[in-house]
Amino acid sequence: MTTAITMAPLENNNKTLASHEFREAMSRLGASVHLLASAGHAGRVGATVSSVCSVSDSPATLLVCLNRSARVNQIVKDNGVFSINTLVHDHTDLSNAFAGEGDLPMEERFTKGNWGTLVTGSPILESARVSFDCHIKEVTEVGTHSVIFGEVVAARLGEFAPALIYLDRNYHSV
Repeated sequence: MTTAITMAPLENNNKTLASHEFREAMSRLGASVHLLASAGHAGRVGATVSSVCSVSDSPATLLVCLNRSARVNQIVKDNGVFSINTLVHDHTDLSNAFAGEGDLPMEERFTKGNWGTLVTGSPILESARVSFDCHIKEVTEVGTHSVIFGEVVAARLGEFAPALIYLDRNYHSV
């Protein structure tokens, strides 16, 4: 059965989909699961993210979206650096830990994997499918999220393994 979601007009005549309807629609869009990690003068933090995409290959740039209310948001901005670590099929527990499941302290979350560094000092997950090491170049605030543009200064290619994706509010392997 197909269900249509329609947009309701706002008072200012702009049309937008309600938040809960947008989240439901987006749950049907499969996305790779990544761990964002950052370390610097503001501390070491990490978070599970799925909103990551390439922007340009010259200069090598990607973007990641972080909820503005997330504790890690300001710390990442203050550090000025971050890594994106793309997870493989058997990283479900790691993803859940960095998503906040179990309310583990941040340092305990980092004990769930083996971590190194590349150029910026941001944590790089050694078992990641691929890791990108980035300097923040620009941040744009859009609604509830910060869109963080990172210039990629180094990358680490991991082993080919099935990727972990999130689709229909569940993990899958591709």
